[in-house]
Amino acid sequence: MAGNSKIAIYGAIGANVGIAIMKFVASYFTGSAAMLSEGIHSVVDSFNGVLLLYGIKRSRKEPDEKHPFGYGKEIYFWSFIVAMFIFALGGGMAIYEGIMHIVHPHATKDGQLLWNYGVLIGAILLEAGSFYVAFREFRKSINGKGIIAALRQSKDAATFAVLLEDTAALVGLAVALLGVTLSDVLNMPIIDGFTSIAIGIILCLVAVFLAKETKGLLVGESASDDDLNVVHKILSDNQQILSYSNINTMHLGPETVLLAIKVDFADEMSNPAVEAEIVAIEKNIKEKLKHISKIYIESTNLK
Repeated sequence: MAGNSKIAIYGAIGANVGIAIMKFVASYFTGSAAMLSEGIHSVVDSFNGVLLLYGIKRSRKEPDEKHPFGYGKEIYFWSFIVAMFIFALGGGMAIYEGIMHIVHPHATKDGQLLWNYGVLIGAILLEAGSFYVAFREFRKSINGKGIIAALRQSKDAATFAVLLEDTAALVGLAVALLGVTLSDVLNMPIIDGFTSIAIGIILCLVAVFLAKETKGLLVGESASDDDLNVVHKILSDNQQILSYSNINTMHLGPETVLLAIKVDFADEMSNPAVEAEIVAIEKNIKEKLKHISKIYIESTNLK
């Protein structure tokens, strides 16, 4: 999954760097607030991609004495930081620029409008390509679920962070194109400022959603219902188990899940037999759910 995340991130960084350059050049020649806010957004997105790559690298560090369960949650931490950057630097700066251009509207000349339209259309094409790459990688893990449901259930914070950023970027570009067009047609430069504020609000909403989802993973989210159903089936089908309880799971990273279970085996089983059965259950679970890599089974029978 980390490899898939990196493909989406590299695609997003490449697109955002190119788009940011185009937007800032257009903003310089036109003075457009919407274009400037979009340029800032693209720079933030590029930097966010670098942070996500750093988070993936950190999350793959081997466990050590201070972190016996590894560093898998690093990617959740850096994804949360990305959400904060989108909110503050992306949304906040766009809203600020919008307010400034409402207070001091700047009329755009006909020649300058060509810059706006050309850059926005080019940016939409590049961003659509980045979105396609991110969505293609994300789609591999949704298993027929709806997009919103899959986003909420996904444990791969890096991929859905890129997908959300690209979605916000496409919507923002569409809003910017609409704002530039209305400002030109109606000869009302003030619309440019309101457009920038609208883009900022979109970015803030995306940031809040991303922060909420990554916070749940950061503090310790359980395995999916599908995974738990597989575990329940393995345990319920085992003839040596009388009962089981306290099935606790937690994602230690996108690809690493901790599982703890209390099991009551048949009374006539000896300690060696119980120990052998525990090993067999662990092997069975890992074969069916490879990402459940850390399993702790407590038996009430061992004396």
